[in-house]
Amino acid sequence: MLRVFCGANGGYGNELGVVREGSVMPERADRQEFAAKLGFSETVFVDDPERGVIDIYTPSVRLPFAGSPCVGAAWLLDVPELVTQAGVVGARQDGEFSWIEARAEWAPPMTFRQYATAAEVDDLAVPPPGERSEMGVPPDEVWGRVYAWAWEDEPAGRIRARGFPGRGDGVDEDEATGAAALLLTDRLGRALNITQGAGSQILTAPQPGGWVEVGGRVFLER
Repeated sequence: MLRVFCGANGGYGNELGVVREGSVMPERADRQEFAAKLGFSETVFVDDPERGVIDIYTPSVRLPFAGSPCVGAAWLLDVPELVTQAGVVGARQDGEFSWIEARAEWAPPMTFRQYATAAEVDDLAVPPPGERSEMGVPPDEVWGRVYAWAWEDEPAGRIRARGFPGRGDGVDEDEATGAAALLLTDRLGRALNITQGAGSQILTAPQPGGWVEVGGRVFLER
């Protein structure tokens, strides 16, 4: 188990399960069942550690791409790239941070809700899965993936955010959501320093050609 996008003191971060020998569980149905049993936001299966081939699951669905699994797997495998269902993800390490480079269109769709202050984001209640929310979602939309955010310091690119996946699989709030950070960076067109959840940190930077770098600290929990 890894913690991805940890804070500066090494705390917080999104818990990520990693099956280092994916060959022990090759069937998708078995992987999905195992990911549900673990209950992490995501579980990644390593199918080829040398080439960086990975397969990503939440407790309820398979994902072609996700931020935390890619950042965590890149750190663990120490490879220059990862091969996901969405495409080839660039990877690098700079000592403190593990970085990936991916495209916004690979990330799952999300509803972004901007608030006036970070305090408003802090005060949000977790909406019940499957119900319409009180978070500004139009009344004809059923509540789903919501990424709530506000500027803490706009000139410095500092953002306060919380992520609510809305899948109804036991994960009511994501401690850190790399894919959402990628999408928001692509939308705003600038580098961001995001504090999400209880204290996780995500760094991003737009790159030429529609690519976005997403980075964070990774710690081996067990």
